[in-house]
Amino acid sequence: MIDAKAPATAANPTDDEAEFTSAYEKEGVADLDPRCIPHDLNGDPPIGDEIAPPTYPQGDHETWNFLFNRQMELLPGRASETYLEGVKKLGLSNNGIPALRDLSRVLERTTNWQVARIPGLLHERDFFRLLAERKFPSTDYIRGKEELDYTPAPDMFHDIFGHMPTLTQPAFADFYQLFGKAALDAKGVDRQSLERFHWFTVEFGLVQDPAGYRIFGAGIMSSKGEVLSALSDEVEHRPFSPEGVINQDYDVWHLQPIMFVLESFEQLVEEFEGWAKSRKLL
Repeated sequence: MIDAKAPATAANPTDDEAEFTSAYEKEGVADLDPRCIPHDLNGDPPIGDEIAPPTYPQGDHETWNFLFNRQMELLPGRASETYLEGVKKLGLSNNGIPALRDLSRVLERTTNWQVARIPGLLHERDFFRLLAERKFPSTDYIRGKEELDYTPAPDMFHDIFGHMPTLTQPAFADFYQLFGKAALDAKGVDRQSLERFHWFTVEFGLVQDPAGYRIFGAGIMSSKGEVLSALSDEVEHRPFSPEGVINQDYDVWHLQPIMFVLESFEQLVEEFEGWAKSRKLL
């Protein structure tokens, strides 16, 4: 998840030097859940084979198994083929929590990404730097049993089950690195735009598969409510365009009422790169 000082105000939407407040930094959010306060990294986090797997209590493995089974039962006919293929490539299963270093080895073989173990939600500079280096930041703790349906804070089920399968897709993997590079020096309204790009693609994106609209966004994949809602008539489905995405605000605390549909991941790379170059971010 991004921590970017973003959403613009209607009074001054084009001031490149304006200060913006992200969806996670809006007034009252930290009071609702202090886990949404970003961390600063002290030095480089453990990467790939440097990550020592924790010893998880049995209850944590049971939580993973429950969430994995529940989500996988919901995904046929809803998840993109790319995502489901990624689950197989990573070897995700209902046999307990996977080790981050093992997942990192798979990503390195498939799309030249690695996994970095992080303590929680990151400040934007650390987050963007890791993405620009093709290192995916992941937590190594899992949500509590009281949050099985939804947690606004990052956890390893969201990071692994939600994000990593799509990172095995080459075009999406390239987009995510471009996103990190573009975000490193973004200011003002561009920070807002990038936060919205992330939300409506990486977290809550849909893609056109041969059989119809399908889910790939991590925020949907790791949430029972979002999976059931995303393709329903309760959601307005709009064709993806950079202009449409950057002008659409959102709320992190409720089921999403608007989602954008990609024609392909190659479209995402092409149109994001074009937009970022137009803003001199790449």
